[in-house]
Amino acid sequence: MLFFYSLDLLVLNNKNFRRIAACAVLMMSASATMAQPAPWSPPQNVLQLSAAGTVEVQQDLLSMTLSTTRDAADAATVQAQLKTALDAALTEARKNAQTGQLDVRTGNFSLVPRYTRDGKINGWQGSTELVLEGKDFPRITQTAGRISTLTVGSIGFGLSREQRAKVEAEAQTIAIDNFKQKAGELAKGFGFAGYTLREVSVNANQGGPIRPRMMAMEASSKMASDAPVPIEAGKTSVVVNVSGSVQLK
Repeated sequence: MLFFYSLDLLVLNNKNFRRIAACAVLMMSASATMAQPAPWSPPQNVLQLSAAGTVEVQQDLLSMTLSTTRDAADAATVQAQLKTALDAALTEARKNAQTGQLDVRTGNFSLVPRYTRDGKINGWQGSTELVLEGKDFPRITQTAGRISTLTVGSIGFGLSREQRAKVEAEAQTIAIDNFKQKAGELAKGFGFAGYTLREVSVNANQGGPIRPRMMAMEASSKMASDAPVPIEAGKTSVVVNVSGSVQLK
């Protein structure tokens, strides 16, 4: 009798287990259905646009590169000659160096062999550079004129860090105003009352420097008399671009 009672209990327990398992499966299925993301739909009434702000400014940074070349039968001789020329130039340039107004630094240095037609080395050639850079144009040009061991190789203009930061802030304000005005006009043109900003990016860049109308040979002849090199800085454009998307409403 005890045996049949236990069997009935086992059968009952199996039935309860199946019911519980079935309920668990249904709950898991419902949870999986609820967890599925809603079908994606592209945003509606979103407008992509961009605007720019441009400020033209006088370049206030001068970079003057002085250089020289040497030739000799062996590399050690060329290197020694370049070192002597560069040391003399550095000594003279450092006399007038002033942070931000005239910064002095060495530039490229090269030492390469010369080859005959049959591939044998028959000599060495080397070059070295000294760079004078800063905002004090007369100081730079006069210092360059006093250096006799190097000659002017190239001249370039740019913007100092302070000038760039100031002008970029101005251009950025203009770009943002242009973006807002353009977004408002487009929203109105499409029949909407206004817009809200969704996302935006801001990027700044500077136009290429305007080089002075002066040849290196002309500069060298002027420098021989210790006179300022005739230079004239041009203007450059700082451009800030604002692009992004707005939600029309």
